[in-house]
Amino acid sequence: MTYKTLSFAGLRPAAGAAVFHGSEHGAHASFFVNSRGAERHRHPYEEIFVLLDGEIDFTIDGESGHATSETVIVIPAHTWHEFTATTADGVKMVNIHPVAQMQTEWAR
Repeated sequence: MTYKTLSFAGLRPAAGAAVFHGSEHGAHASFFVNSRGAERHRHPYEEIFVLLDGEIDFTIDGESGHATSETVIVIPAHTWHEFTATTADGVKMVNIHPVAQMQTEWAR
C-alpha cells in the first residue's frame, strides 16, 4: 500500500466531527477530530482523548473531571463516558479508536 494524505475537510463529517474510519483507508485505527463533545457512550476497546486546544468537562465511569489543552485521557474498554466542550469557541480534540471499524454503544 502507498501512503495517503487526507485533509480534515475531506473526512466524512458526523455530528460536528471529522471522522476517519480506518477500514475505509486500509488502516487499523480510526479517529474523530471533535470540536464540541459527545453524549454518554462506550466502546468494547479503549479510547484515547488527545485534547489539543480548549477545555472539556467529562464524566468517565461516573467520575467527573475537567481537562485543559495538551492533555491525554485514556478511557478503558467498556467504560461509559461523555464530554462537553467548555471553551466558547469549542475545542480541537482527537478521539483515537485503536480499531479499523469503530463500535459505539449509546446510552438511551
